[in-house]
Amino acid sequence: MEEPSQQVRRLSRRTARLESLLKKYKRKSQLQYTLIQLSEQASTVAELTLLYPAIHNILSQYLPSKSFYVVLQNRFTQALELSYFVDEKDGISVPLHEAHHFKDGVTGFVFKSGETVYLTKDNMLARAKAGDFKIMGSQAEHWVGVPIYRDGAIIGVMVSQSYLADQAYSDDQIELLEVMSLYLATAIERVKKRELLESEVKIRTRALMQSNEALNKEIENRKRALERQQILFKISELATQFSDIDDVYQQVHDIIRSITFADNLYIALYDTEKNWLTFPYHIDEKTSYKPRPFAKGYSELVIRTEQSQLIDSIRAKALALDGTVERPAGYNHKLAATSWLGAPLKTATGVIGLIACQAYDHKYEFNYDDVELISFVSNQIATVLQTHLANQALKISHQQLEHRVAEKTKELQQTNLHLQMQMEERKKIEQQLYHDAHHDSLTGLPNRSLFLTQLEKTLKKHHRYPEDNFAVLFIDLDKFKDINDELGHQAGDQFLVWVAQSFSECIREHDLLARLAGDEFVILLDHLTDRQQAEDVAKRIIKVMQQPFCLKGVCMQSGASIGITYSNKLYRNTDEIIRDADAAMYYAKNAGRGRYEFYHPLLTASSNGHKQQEQHHLDKLPTHFRCTEIVNWSDNAQPIGFLEAFGEHPVLGSTSFDILKKFAAEKSQLLEIELHLLNKAQEITHSRDEDMLFGCSAMLLESAHFDALKQQLKRQEKALCLLFEESEIRFASSQQILNLRTLADMGIPIGLNNFGKDRCDLTLISQVDFTYLLLSSTFSKRVLQQTSYEVQLQGILAVTKVKSVKVIARGPAILNFRSLLEKHGLQLFFGKQQMLDKNKGRKAFIQNLDNESVPS
Repeated sequence: MEEPSQQVRRLSRRTARLESLLKKYKRKSQLQYTLIQLSEQASTVAELTLLYPAIHNILSQYLPSKSFYVVLQNRFTQALELSYFVDEKDGISVPLHEAHHFKDGVTGFVFKSGETVYLTKDNMLARAKAGDFKIMGSQAEHWVGVPIYRDGAIIGVMVSQSYLADQAYSDDQIELLEVMSLYLATAIERVKKRELLESEVKIRTRALMQSNEALNKEIENRKRALERQQILFKISELATQFSDIDDVYQQVHDIIRSITFADNLYIALYDTEKNWLTFPYHIDEKTSYKPRPFAKGYSELVIRTEQSQLIDSIRAKALALDGTVERPAGYNHKLAATSWLGAPLKTATGVIGLIACQAYDHKYEFNYDDVELISFVSNQIATVLQTHLANQALKISHQQLEHRVAEKTKELQQTNLHLQMQMEERKKIEQQLYHDAHHDSLTGLPNRSLFLTQLEKTLKKHHRYPEDNFAVLFIDLDKFKDINDELGHQAGDQFLVWVAQSFSECIREHDLLARLAGDEFVILLDHLTDRQQAEDVAKRIIKVMQQPFCLKGVCMQSGASIGITYSNKLYRNTDEIIRDADAAMYYAKNAGRGRYEFYHPLLTASSNGHKQQEQHHLDKLPTHFRCTEIVNWSDNAQPIGFLEAFGEHPVLGSTSFDILKKFAAEKSQLLEIELHLLNKAQEITHSRDEDMLFGCSAMLLESAHFDALKQQLKRQEKALCLLFEESEIRFASSQQILNLRTLADMGIPIGLNNFGKDRCDLTLISQVDFTYLLLSSTFSKRVLQQTSYEVQLQGILAVTKVKSVKVIARGPAILNFRSLLEKHGLQLFFGKQQMLDKNKGRKAFIQNLDNESVPS
């Protein structure tokens, strides 16, 4: 049995061991808690200036650290620099900013040695005497320095010191400092990255704000530009849609009212010869305006300075005091405007008047934004007003006339120079017209060229995959001419744009809608499984077109006649498809309009097989010829006639043979009809004095038929001018072009018909020696409506002048615009409306050459 003394000794050893373990555990726990606090501070503080005080606060809980600082090495200069400093005695009086201050002291010694150094006051003095380092600042009783490492390299020193002799540092406290130094570099790096990230965020935020400001400014500028563009559109309408000057004044008032306060507005005109002001339009709640001599009022100030004027109550008094403005005797100052704004109406000949707005009783105060807007509007309106006023004037002064002639001459010279450059750089012209060759400028839809290209691809695909069917819908708008006549051509254009949008909503996304010309549209439906799908589209279009088209309170009823041709293996080219769809459309139109018809080879025939064969022979139909005289306004007028053949069809009635030939069953029959009609035309030409123009098909130029054509032309005693469609010649083969040149070499007059209908190809004119060139009615109308087509016309006239080709303008009512077309150098006009010849007193007419005259 163990002795009591042995038990006591054993228990004492265990107690000592437990106390040691407890002390060790307490130290480890303390270190762990300290590191956790350090990690939390490194994760939460936003900048280094806050991290060091947090570390200092943690250390002060476990060791004497009222005097504490951190020194880090500058990675660029390699000098030791103070990052954090708190001291009981030195404060910030120690010159820590001096270069190499820490390098020579005990801090530098720790940095060089890379080891922890603990010194008492005596030890420090002794080692300083030994030359290990220099003593800097106040002498501490206890000093401990710990190196700071990062990635195995020392980057700085952390120091804690005490000025009290009884406040020494224990091994545990020194160990705590060493542990803190191990994690300090990581904490510093984390805070630096957070500072850098926040700095980048601030920079990017500032850049984003600046970008948003620029974007807002750009949006505001675009909005302002759009508003001004809308104003210009409204002003442009004044020049064409209103003939009454009072209506123009009212529209001007409405435009200004839309941009600023204009309850009180007047328009004044200045007569420079009489030195007189008139007020043709005024709306005012207090003042009435009467004509008066030019004096010293607000209006006169605008006209004299030729600048916009903004006058408030203060400026009004100043103008009155210096004599710039004088009020008439008996003027009631209570009726004076509190804010007045006037803008001059400037034209090329000077200021013709002004537009003024005013407000009473401080109801509105005009500002410089109002000045800018009204000045902008007045500059645009001035020319419109001058044009309308000129139409009402009895005469134009000689000086104004000379100025206009000079301006027009300059414009023509510039145009001629531009055209010469265009002719020398034909490639540039083709690039400029490329878009017009593939898209309709009005509706933005594909045009004939692009449609035929896509149709040809679809046809080839159908030949490879017969189960993949397609259909073509040929659409002609009903009563489109009535809309143009009643509402004007601009309304007609808006109607066509509305139609294009409406048709687009009736088809699928991959279907193709195109505008051929005028009021003719075509639709290509692909990937069809049966004819019913094409029929459904036609029904939707007819339903849409039953809606009336309204503009400015006037509504017009239109409609659509639709011809449909469905794919079959017999089709070999796109012309056949378009021909059949067009024929079906004409049948639908003649059958009552507002309907659709599918094409069938027996479309015009009865159910009787014998009658069907007879009706298909178009040469058996009763025929007659009509001659329309082409008006010649030149001094040496040479009579010219346009000869057309008509047939009495049992279903379609009296119809042009150009339409009837589309129903011919075989190509050989077409050739027979062409030669037959040409022979009759030659007989008529023999008995006529004037030059005769007669339309022919390019089929006659094919090698198989050309010999027959030459033989027939050789028999004629008087030359008959053969007109070929421009669209056919454009796609003619090289052999057909060669045969066309052969006709010209034989002395046979030849011409191009419907030139410029969907594109303007000047190369056609230069390839062959044509005698006549008939512009299409579509192109003639566009010349009068769009400036870009005036440039194209000048190009045509320049080429035809060199080639000695006679150009004829064509249209249903083109003679109404004779004076406008004459300024471009056109002298020949062809239409169906009677027009009195100003020089010879005779009328254009249409004559039935079977000895029966009919009115035009």
